[in-house]
Amino acid sequence: MDFALSEELQQLRDRVRTFVREEIIPLEADRGNYDEHENISLKALARVRAKAKAQGLWAPQMPKARGGMGLNAIGCAAIYEEMNKSIFGPVCFNAAAPDDGNMRLLEKVGTEAQKEWWLQPVIDGEVHSAFAMTEPMPGGGSDPTQIRTRAERVPGGWRIYGHKWFITGSGSARHLMVIARTSDDPRHGLSIFLFHADQPGWRILRRIPIMGPEEHGGHCEIEFDGLEVKDENVLMKIGDGLKATQIRLGIARLTHCMRWLGLAQRAMDIARAYVVERENFGQKLSQHEGVQWLLGDAAMQIEIGRLLTMRAAWRLDAGDFARSDVSMAKIQVSETLHKAVDTALQLMGARGYSKDTPVEWMYRYARQARIVDGSSEVHRMVLANSYLGEGEQFWRWGR
Repeated sequence: MDFALSEELQQLRDRVRTFVREEIIPLEADRGNYDEHENISLKALARVRAKAKAQGLWAPQMPKARGGMGLNAIGCAAIYEEMNKSIFGPVCFNAAAPDDGNMRLLEKVGTEAQKEWWLQPVIDGEVHSAFAMTEPMPGGGSDPTQIRTRAERVPGGWRIYGHKWFITGSGSARHLMVIARTSDDPRHGLSIFLFHADQPGWRILRRIPIMGPEEHGGHCEIEFDGLEVKDENVLMKIGDGLKATQIRLGIARLTHCMRWLGLAQRAMDIARAYVVERENFGQKLSQHEGVQWLLGDAAMQIEIGRLLTMRAAWRLDAGDFARSDVSMAKIQVSETLHKAVDTALQLMGARGYSKDTPVEWMYRYARQARIVDGSSEVHRMVLANSYLGEGEQFWRWGR
């Protein structure tokens, strides 16, 4: 593949970079722009989103006909990286999880009626969304075949019972989807149902406290006690839940990587500005060999992650599922994000550990990357199984 960006995409990337630098990063310094969970406050978010829309920098992953920018995976890789140079960045452009993955799934497989009712308000930024899959033990997590939430047939629809937790964004989501068991078939026993927050039959038990900053709506524990969903709000067909989940999670994992690469670069940029000015033992910190080793290794790991992410994006655009490529990128980038932020904090010492810069915020946020959307260990299992099954064909250039 050619890694050079088209002139049009490069210009768009530059516009996003300028917007982030001039409109979003300055907000980080004022604690009044944070909500109680250390995300951008809704008041500040509304102002920035209005500016992003006015400049045509809105919903990059959605078709132009629906008010988006119509970018493919390669285009998103180029600009998502720039968007997350700020800790507040992606949500300002309507490109943050979980809305990002939910929008992609509905646009790809939803009916026209579902797109108008459920999807379009999310694209327009009028509501947030959530995807309820993960369950407490012994229910499903990385292995969705263990899902125990069940949907029972009733006239004209389904009634849902079950227990979910760590459902990102569900505390403020108005449009939600839930995956539930509709049969015992190992491949076709799961289905996805769309519903609105005002419907009876479900409730939030608690917003689960976490160690790091939170997305809007947090990570909630949910109970379903007879939620009724009409047949028209089944996503795809009954029994297609596992297929739909795979469609959603493949690109969602990669868009995480796109965003995390930008955050890793921002951490390194903050550290670089510090070490080229700070003197110690008669030299700038940047002149010490040990410091150079830390910087060089982190920079190399970020670049490896960028190459893996762009290759996976290229293969997705070519119509490939790119499962191995996405798993490789997910492992590399999630672990590199933590490495880059840890390196920045170490080089800056007490200043990095303080709240004078966003580095400590990034440090607490980064630890989740090796867990969400499949842990590093799960993705290594995916790669091992691919290698064991393909043998020397695993190393082919085209997949």
